[in-house]
Amino acid sequence: MEIKKTIVITSIFKPTLSVKKFSEIKNCNLIVVADKKTPENWNSENVNFISVNKQAELSFELSKTLPYNHYSRKMIGYLIAIQNKADYIIDTDDDNIPKNNWSFPGFSGNFDCTEKNKGFVNIYQLFTKQKIWPRGLPLKYINKKYKLEEKISTKNIKIGIWQGLADEDPDVDAIYRLTNDSPCYFEDRNPVVLEKGTICPFNTQNTIITKELFPLMYLPTYVTFRFTDILRGLIAQPIMWLYNYRLGFCSATVVQKRNPHDYMKDFISEIPMYEHTEKVIELVKQTISKTNTIQENLTASYQALYKEGIVIEKELATLNSWLADLANLSKL
Repeated sequence: MEIKKTIVITSIFKPTLSVKKFSEIKNCNLIVVADKKTPENWNSENVNFISVNKQAELSFELSKTLPYNHYSRKMIGYLIAIQNKADYIIDTDDDNIPKNNWSFPGFSGNFDCTEKNKGFVNIYQLFTKQKIWPRGLPLKYINKKYKLEEKISTKNIKIGIWQGLADEDPDVDAIYRLTNDSPCYFEDRNPVVLEKGTICPFNTQNTIITKELFPLMYLPTYVTFRFTDILRGLIAQPIMWLYNYRLGFCSATVVQKRNPHDYMKDFISEIPMYEHTEKVIELVKQTISKTNTIQENLTASYQALYKEGIVIEKELATLNSWLADLANLSKL
């Protein structure tokens, strides 16, 4: 049986080099989701382009509730991929250029694994000696030397999500960019899987997710832009553990030529991330149960975050639209 992989990107620019390169990859479908700022004459070969007008015609509840000019509109692409029976969805951005070796490891087998229950770790330390950390790592850990390599062991394990790294301008926070901003080219090494209870933030820049975990792709819509994909990943990890799925990281297979950013605006957008990261993990772990479905645990997690003031009430309504659309698609 053919394995269906779909790449999803949202873009407000004319077709970038990244889009063109991804459209040439064999055995992958490419969906690009437009927003109101996207050029009206956008066109590229081998791309399923979902214009704003086309989105308005869709029957998804989510297409009616999502705000425009927002990264969360990417979820329309996820739903179309699911409707088209994707087995895996690959998240990336229009400024990540795939290398010639772009691919992901398998989702089961023998892999290097970290220790269990180490809490937050800086996975970048396994791929470079440079002082650098992923966006979303609690700031109190940015100077910590984890010595992760000393405790790596090989295990037969099941992966639900792979995060590929990005060379040159990887995913880091505004504090790194404001205080250093040195490019980073990661070393090649074997993939590494985080064991249960060991956590690292992951993003939507070079990431593949298996269909069993598609509900966890919900992008928080009413938090700041620089927090949305990090919050998604924080909520996902404890829920994944319940069903024996793990998060893995692999060497850089894209080069990021980052679109222009205002670093101070990024910093302000990241403040809720700095404030709430550890609390999110604590709340989710306290809330979820193996007796519940992934969808039920996701809902319970957001309700707990709402009670703590980390998300607003409108987030719950948007989440419900996402889950309703998934439920309807599962009946097809």
